[in-house]
Amino acid sequence: MRVAVIGAGAAGMLAAGMICELNPDARVTVFEKNKAVGRKLAITGKGRCNLTNDCPPQEILNNVISNPRFLYGAVAAFPPEDVKALFERLGVPLVTERGRRVFPASQKSYDIVDALKKYASGADTRLLCPVKGLKKTDDGTFEIASPKGTEIFDTVIVATGGISYPLTGSDGDGMRFAEKLGHTVVPCRGSLVPIEARDRALCAEMMGLSLKNVALKIEDGGKKPLYEDFGEMLFTHFGISGPMVLSASAHIRDKDISALTAYIDLKPALDMQKLDARLVSDLAAMPNKDLINILSGLLPAKMTECFARLAGIDKHRKANSITKEERRKIAELLKRFPVRLSKLRPVSEAVITAGGVSVKEINPKTMESKLCPNLYFIGETIDIDALTGGYNLQIAFSTAASAARALAR
Repeated sequence: MRVAVIGAGAAGMLAAGMICELNPDARVTVFEKNKAVGRKLAITGKGRCNLTNDCPPQEILNNVISNPRFLYGAVAAFPPEDVKALFERLGVPLVTERGRRVFPASQKSYDIVDALKKYASGADTRLLCPVKGLKKTDDGTFEIASPKGTEIFDTVIVATGGISYPLTGSDGDGMRFAEKLGHTVVPCRGSLVPIEARDRALCAEMMGLSLKNVALKIEDGGKKPLYEDFGEMLFTHFGISGPMVLSASAHIRDKDISALTAYIDLKPALDMQKLDARLVSDLAAMPNKDLINILSGLLPAKMTECFARLAGIDKHRKANSITKEERRKIAELLKRFPVRLSKLRPVSEAVITAGGVSVKEINPKTMESKLCPNLYFIGETIDIDALTGGYNLQIAFSTAASAARALAR
């Protein structure tokens, strides 16, 4: 059996390795346009590689935004525990951190990349070898054109990723191949992407400031928030980013973002009554200090200037002159610090791509095309995306395993 895997990312390498393991007689060729495998994998999790989430399969699906039902069989057949077991078998010790996020113990994503290279060592992996054309022949095989020439394969697995981080090689090749072979491609857009703010100058003033243990709500003026979470976020020169913001983007991508406001609860552990008591205590303890000094005990230094300005109180006002009404304004702002939103950043900056080959045209048990026998789609090429936390790599591994096992059978 002559198998071509297009793309040497997380999904492609796992699929190639598993096919070689389960069917040693298969001739597997991996086509990769970059000079190294796993380019995008190497930068995930800020170079630490959050490879899965140590949770039951159903919870994986609960964190999938697009088409979770399609993944039911794949994730059940190759769940997080199997992903962990595989990499530990390949010699990579793992650790589970906050939020059940699984990382290599070394905190180095290249250990995961190297493990996949080792796993797929039975395949002929061709670097700097982009696929220029993919055709179905009259006898049911596939013709692949590359710098090596034109070759014939019995089976093709498309694992080219989406269109985010195009410098890593994810530039939409797989979708173009799919369309030429008659498939429907759901238009691609960024998911898990930073958000620009209308209050751009305000955010730029706090650029680089990382907030931890804060609560975030995205509101459109209605009674119920569009999104809310607790965790970490970051101010940038254009707006906001960080784990909570990236997850929020997946929920609000179809909304009129310019009508939304992000509200940050800077003191989520304190209700208004306890917060007021804290302010009374701080103001009384330093009656002759400027407001800016009082705020420095409540907020990071980068926030104090703009916070006083938003509260409408002179930063040099003495603590003993702050009125009850002004104290209320400070407390309200601590609980609901507003950032008016503008738009999502470009898809090239997105962690993951939403959109891709329609799941209606793929067998969910095997990842084989329903339109073109012996053609498989795995990973980010499919119209599936999830929140941050290791879920997207789990999807890549589960869909790759489904295809590999189907071929071995």
